Amino acid sequence: MISERFKKLIPVLIGILFLANILAWIVVFDLSKPQVLQVSFLDVGQGDSIFIETPQHHQILIDGGPGSTVLEKLGQNMPFWDRTIDLIVLTHPEFDHMAGLIEVLKSYRIENVLWTGVAKETPEYEEWLNALQKENTKIIIATAGQKIKAGNIYLDVLYPFENLKGELIKDTNDTSIIARLVFGKDSFLFTGDASKSIEKNLVDRKLNLKSDVLKVSHHGSKTANYEKFIEEVLPQVAVIEVGKDNSYGHPNQETLETLEKYGIKIFRTDINGDVKIISDGEKFLTFSEN
Repeated sequence: MISERFKKLIPVLIGILFLANILAWIVVFDLSKPQVLQVSFLDVGQGDSIFIETPQHHQILIDGGPGSTVLEKLGQNMPFWDRTIDLIVLTHPEFDHMAGLIEVLKSYRIENVLWTGVAKETPEYEEWLNALQKENTKIIIATAGQKIKAGNIYLDVLYPFENLKGELIKDTNDTSIIARLVFGKDSFLFTGDASKSIEKNLVDRKLNLKSDVLKVSHHGSKTANYEKFIEEVLPQVAVIEVGKDNSYGHPNQETLETLEKYGIKIFRTDINGDVKIISDGEKFLTFSEN
């Protein structure tokens, strides 16, 4: 006869089998999903931060915003047990792009770092260098012509045109890494805080700038976003990473009017929150929090 103790265990065993069945179906469902690229423009206040997950689950973080908010955002986009990021990109060592990456270096294991190596005399810059040394990660100095591959996507570095390692520059906006991410037929252009003069230089060199999604330079400032550059890129979607009620008046009305002139759909992190774009290499969809 079945003991009373065993009878009490039967519902528990049935529950375990039921959960195991559900988990098996979840695994089957995940494996059946098409491989997609996810690009998330994170709402980190007045600063830039972009998290990318490739179809092969490589993780790339471009800039980290002005503080620790990026850690919360990574927690929303990565499993809690995943403490490794394949590549972080510091476009330029200004506080609103670099400070959050210092926090990321303290909290995650970073395989590779892409940056210009340009020097700057600020306490945050020294903290960045110290964090890099402690991480003991592979450093890649960005120069035009580099192609970084991650599975079936690649990141083309378009700027800076020369190696800037060790050069002391007070305002590093115009040293920003400009790079184009390509997955199948879809492409994304990341511009850091580059000014109109750099954008004009890229246009004059007749580089391939055409991209479906543009990360608008310098939070939509009037010092950036040269109209001919916008015309050459001609994106379907433009994302402006900007803090709500910021003291700089970003984005500038002239920038918004230029984007609207070319029929480009505008997303702003101060209004839309996080903006996520999912691509299967043929077409893409754009989602936002608000």
